Amino acid sequence: MLNLLFPSKCPLCESTSDNHLHNPVCSKCWSSIERYSGPSCEVCGIPTASPYTTICESCLSKKPPFSKVLYYGIYTGALKKTIHLLKFNKLKRLSSPLCLLLNSLPIPEVDGIVPVPLHLKRLRQREFNQTANISRCLSKKLKVPLMLNVLEKVRKTPPQTDVTGKERLKNVKNSFRSSENIKGLRLLLVDDVITTGATVKESAKALIDSGAKEVVVVALARSMPK
Repeated sequence: MLNLLFPSKCPLCESTSDNHLHNPVCSKCWSSIERYSGPSCEVCGIPTASPYTTICESCLSKKPPFSKVLYYGIYTGALKKTIHLLKFNKLKRLSSPLCLLLNSLPIPEVDGIVPVPLHLKRLRQREFNQTANISRCLSKKLKVPLMLNVLEKVRKTPPQTDVTGKERLKNVKNSFRSSENIKGLRLLLVDDVITTGATVKESAKALIDSGAKEVVVVALARSMPK
């Protein structure tokens, strides 16, 4: 009814928004968001060139603190633009449809859901944590407790988009802390986009160091390796 009275335009293609479930993104643009089904590392999920490469060189040389990474699609096209609308344009209503993408993944049984946190100063600037919003929806869908206070970002870091390669890992090293009792728990760590994996590695490390039995990472998108 609201769309009939006050029609909105899809910010991706400028056509009329036609479905309230993922408004303002139109059905054509939303349907173009595809789940990645190509070859990837069975641990960190990074896309690989060959289907015969089951574990990437990085995971072979140093086992990451998480047991597995799941993500819906590649960080490009309509998926990238939709994440930007939520993250930078503050279209919070997109949290629910993006959450449904995560809910379609083969997420294992876990004891709690932990969103990757923002530093307090960054949170005040942005006014909300998009990952926490998505995690809240996912918590309801999976009927798993949302654990907002388990992980804390204690050191403000420059945006990861401003640095590349090894600098990203150095950028976030020791910037997360877990203080609550999570001993023996299997946790689902939620992020919006994984680029090099530096943020989720440090986040998972903080959880494991505090006694978590296992950390599985889930994200909306993963960047293609350069």
